[in-house]
Amino acid sequence: MTLIPYLKKLSNHPLIVKRKFFLLLLLVVFSTMTYPFTPMHVTESNATLEINSGSNLNQITSQLVEMNILKDSFRFKVLAFVTGNQTKLKKGYYKIPDSITPLGLLSILVDGKEMLFPITLVEGSTFKQIVELIDNNANIKKTIVGFDEQKILQLMGAEEPYVEGLFFPDTYYFYKNTTDLEILTNAYKVMKSKMQFLWENRTEDLPYESPYEAIIVASIIEKELGVEYEAPEIAGVFVNRLRANMRLQSDPTVIYGMQESFKGNIRKRDLRADTSHNTYTRKGIPPSPISLPSLISLEAALNPATTGYFYFVAKGNRMHHFSKTLKEHNRAVNTYQRRK
Repeated sequence: MTLIPYLKKLSNHPLIVKRKFFLLLLLVVFSTMTYPFTPMHVTESNATLEINSGSNLNQITSQLVEMNILKDSFRFKVLAFVTGNQTKLKKGYYKIPDSITPLGLLSILVDGKEMLFPITLVEGSTFKQIVELIDNNANIKKTIVGFDEQKILQLMGAEEPYVEGLFFPDTYYFYKNTTDLEILTNAYKVMKSKMQFLWENRTEDLPYESPYEAIIVASIIEKELGVEYEAPEIAGVFVNRLRANMRLQSDPTVIYGMQESFKGNIRKRDLRADTSHNTYTRKGIPPSPISLPSLISLEAALNPATTGYFYFVAKGNRMHHFSKTLKEHNRAVNTYQRRK
């Protein structure tokens, strides 16, 4: 008998066939056992998956195959069935990490660990700028477009008379299709929470009748502020002037009152032109904030520095010169402003 026919005959021997089957079975079992823990090496960086409401396992795995996240759908389906999660995958918008394992992917989809998107409300921003920021964000669902401010206040459950300045400036994270109203309401609630604590721990005998008035003054401080450490001193000036029944005489309030007519420079006639927010023509606290005040400005408004200062002027380096008398202030203005 030659060698080749002998080997063919030997390969068909029942014992050899059984061994082949056993080895094949062992390979399948080993592959199945290691599959859940083997990184998939997603080819597309920052791949995202959107699962719509009502999608079933077949539809979801087909999406994953089309996106080259899965090489085949069979083993992932088996994994879902074996773990009892075949009907537990949740709708949502998911980020797929580059080296995620099948079990890790299944866990994300079952737990509903959706991708979060950031939005930053910057201190000093106006409500108009916030609306533009939200409108330009494609991941936010628009539900209050065209609503007036009073309607928005009502929907937020706010008791304040104006929407300006009511949102705490910070970076907020949200799920895709979160509504504009939900974003605003969340930022409003954060501001309320911050203000409750600050109001309860404020300096005594401040010239504010409510937390809202403190927010208004803080918003003016925010627009005057160049360097953070000056916030308590600027607040001290405004508090001193309010106590003395003096006008606040803050340029940013004039600019806010001018709205679209402000072209970059304040003229003397602008200071004399009366608006609801012009603190050169009107005494007391304006009717609304003029911007989003930062935590630093809020803290300063409620815990101002105790000084004898009633005036300040910008020095041109983001800092201010503070004065106790008008005579001293006029000299500072000549030094830092009129020399330009």
